[in-house]
Amino acid sequence: MSRGDQAEIRRSRLLRSDAYRLGAAGLRSRPTRVVLSALGIAIGIAAMIAVVGISTSSRARLDAQLASLGTNLLTVQPGTSLTGQDTTLPAESTGKVGLIRGVSIAGAVATLPDVKVYRSRLIDADKSSGLIAQAADLHVLDLLDGTLRQGTWFTKATANYPTVVLGAISADRLGIVSPGSQIWLGDTQFTVIGILDPLPLAPELDTSAFIGEAYAAARFDWDGEPTTIFERSADAEVETVRELLPRTVNPENPENTRVSRPSDALAAKNAADLAFTGLLVGLGSVALLVGGIGVANTMVISVLERRREIGLRRALGATQGHIRTQFLAEALLLSALGGLAGTVIGFGAIAVFAVTNGWPVSVPPVVFAGGIGATMLIGALAGLYPAIRASKTPPTAALNG
Repeated sequence: MSRGDQAEIRRSRLLRSDAYRLGAAGLRSRPTRVVLSALGIAIGIAAMIAVVGISTSSRARLDAQLASLGTNLLTVQPGTSLTGQDTTLPAESTGKVGLIRGVSIAGAVATLPDVKVYRSRLIDADKSSGLIAQAADLHVLDLLDGTLRQGTWFTKATANYPTVVLGAISADRLGIVSPGSQIWLGDTQFTVIGILDPLPLAPELDTSAFIGEAYAAARFDWDGEPTTIFERSADAEVETVRELLPRTVNPENPENTRVSRPSDALAAKNAADLAFTGLLVGLGSVALLVGGIGVANTMVISVLERRREIGLRRALGATQGHIRTQFLAEALLLSALGGLAGTVIGFGAIAVFAVTNGWPVSVPPVVFAGGIGATMLIGALAGLYPAIRASKTPPTAALNG
């Protein structure tokens, strides 16, 4: 061979388009194995994208919920004394809270511990389904940004009569589906005038049966002491009001008063969900690693089965670099196929889950880009050893039958 021919061989290059055509031809020659290997990658990517996407959709739903409900609601409850005894809030506490500068509205509920809630007076006194009777003022529904499933909230008139508004869980446990039904609180029959939707900012009240403060005082001798005070203020005043509340409610022993912000509980729940999401992402990564091992196994077997083909190409002038490029292209195409399938499956899972739960579908584009990028990286790493092994196949392998 002349020096000119040798120089021409040295200058020979495998075009990128040719490399991917060769890679695609190699994959088409064993479709079943390719589908199974791509499925391993697809499962890992789908799991990771679905978990991250569901988490971001949940976060978007929480942000929208907080924006709707507001983060300027504070609650005041009695704490415990230094001796460990339960304390109470003075009867005038709600009025004092309403006088704090920056507070726009205040209201309260009071638990009536000796008043049981029943569907019928024939029910055993020990079987009240865990429901709680509460005296509520007229502002509570607005303070909690609550909505009514059916009926109405109290007015100045209805609060003076034996009328009751049921929390969402209370209505379900009592079997009440519409206003106008009769239930019993203690030994008194009440007419249901409203049924609430669940209260995101005060879920503990979903098991309550609310009656007007005036009727609670007249019929059950309620002493006017609130159990929980709710107040709303301007966003800029929340922290200032939070510091003033204990001293306003209980000037002598402010440490016996607990102040909290319900929206913080929602945020804490989301933080816990994110921690769990991290665990699931880790599991998805393991599935992706297993898929990468499957790709590597497929490529190694392919090299062993195609020794004659590789040897023939070497004999016809293909360099080691050409062979490496061909098999790397096969591994990348195989991983890309799995990555695209996994992305579609993952997004479908996100969409179904979000729509089913009434959440917005919110997935940052970087999640999809990261998923595809991860599959390509896995493909490159998984195909590297088989490609190097294939490139070292001697031309004489074509002679072996």
